[in-house]
Amino acid sequence: MSGGGAGPAFAVGDHVRWNSEAGHISGVITAVHTSDVDYKGYTHRCIPADPQYEIASDKTDHVALHKGRALTLIDP
Repeated sequence: MSGGGAGPAFAVGDHVRWNSEAGHISGVITAVHTSDVDYKGYTHRCIPADPQYEIASDKTDHVALHKGRALTLIDP
């Protein structure tokens, strides 16, 4: 785990779950962003100690960006 309340560290290929307004969603991490990234018209703030994870949904073509504290690792 990383410090500063950033949450656990994940890696590309990890299968994770997060809570959204549509309920629990799961997907696979496809990228880890450690510097600011523009996505869908918004700048997502990222630093190496608090990255944002790019996740492809298991059930749709949706791609989401979330901080580690919002994610839960699903056992392989």
